[in-house]
Amino acid sequence: MSNYDVIVIGGGPGGYVAAIRAAQLGKRVACVEMYQHKGETPALGGTCLNVGCIPSKVLLETTEHFHRLDSLAAHGISIKGASIDIATMQTRKDGIVGQLTGGIEQLFKANQIDWIQGQGKLTAKDSVAVTDAAGKVETYKTQYVILAPGSVPIDIPVAKMDHTHIVDSTGALSFTEVPKRLGVIGAGVIGLEMSSVWHRLGAEVTIFEASATLLPQVDQEIAKDAGRQFKMQKLDIRLGAAVKQADVKNNEVVITYEDKKGDQTQTVDKLLVCVGRRPNTQDLFAEGLGIKCDDRGFIEVDDQCRTGLANVFAVGDCVRGPMLAHKASEEGVMAAEVIDGQSPHMNLELVPSIIYTNPEIASVGKTEEQLKAEGIPYKKGDFPFAANGRAKAMDADKGRVKILAHDVTDEILGAHIIGPMASELIQELVVAMEYKAAAEDIARICHGHPGLVEAIHEAALAVDGRALHKVNK
Repeated sequence: MSNYDVIVIGGGPGGYVAAIRAAQLGKRVACVEMYQHKGETPALGGTCLNVGCIPSKVLLETTEHFHRLDSLAAHGISIKGASIDIATMQTRKDGIVGQLTGGIEQLFKANQIDWIQGQGKLTAKDSVAVTDAAGKVETYKTQYVILAPGSVPIDIPVAKMDHTHIVDSTGALSFTEVPKRLGVIGAGVIGLEMSSVWHRLGAEVTIFEASATLLPQVDQEIAKDAGRQFKMQKLDIRLGAAVKQADVKNNEVVITYEDKKGDQTQTVDKLLVCVGRRPNTQDLFAEGLGIKCDDRGFIEVDDQCRTGLANVFAVGDCVRGPMLAHKASEEGVMAAEVIDGQSPHMNLELVPSIIYTNPEIASVGKTEEQLKAEGIPYKKGDFPFAANGRAKAMDADKGRVKILAHDVTDEILGAHIIGPMASELIQELVVAMEYKAAAEDIARICHGHPGLVEAIHEAALAVDGRALHKVNK
């Protein structure tokens, strides 16, 4: 039996980062992770690096390159007969995943972190039992525990996955050929990103979204802009379409759904189910330890991610807040530093949210709808990329930057971007809001020309009706 200062259960972005930070602070650390990539190769990195954030972005990048070939004629570039090899695309994706997960393994070695391969369970406040692939159980003692089990896709009874015809996001990342007809249940982040990948390669994509509103969590001016652009791309997004049944027949999937016209049917070759994720907390800890979960399975924690058991912390997708890798990592760092006796703080109100479609969609802080509902007086400014020289040169001049500021104090309360490199541009506003900057602060900063960032500068100016490169209303 080995003794540790800290044992982390889960090797995803929350867990592996927590382990590294705890080791940096001089703790003896072990990380328990059971995942095997493609069921064969043990790997750190969790869903994000293996079957989530990283592989999806690789496929999005590759397919965007291929899709843009059709628009290069306007640049004077002529390409004929271009094709894409799906096997090569998937090999590249797997190679990048392997490099990054292997990099974490090297970081563990460099920081003298023990990687215990198996399924971890907290059996007592100071004991973690690990079951390996052969079913052998070994118990380890520790002073502190950080629970970082991540999340798993939600399975719905009306469309049971067979992982061949009806798949989750993992399956959609690994198609060996482009499905002629792809159905997608859920127009959320995963649904839109995976739809974009296969639509760019020629699949006829139909997205079924039960909500009457596209991206209800996004500022609705931005969401409506996104809807218009997706429609121009010929993505078939059916809002208010609730799937009632999906059956595999003759190597096809027959979908029955209900919309305002009543019951409808549609046949596809593959069906992707992505209606959300749930915390992976089943059989994670023994009962009676003082750790509580809410009715959705999320572990209850305080502002520093401490559970009801003083020496046990929980981070990432298994606790409150957005289910995002970067949020999990920051919570992992916080937990490790609390264990070290420090007093870190994380602002859950300023976790940026990003959708890596084309156009990209990124936001931080309050939406206009939230400000109205909360009765907060505000003013807003926006600026279109259509008036931005760099965006024009990039042939990416659709979308806008929108900034919401307090009507009295001018403090920035929310920022929303749809357009080129929104994922990178939003970071300036995250920093500004963390330091409680006013819109005028951004307006008075000299931004480089020509640059996409000038759209942020102009949106900040527009908050007070003084944008320079658009007509102020």
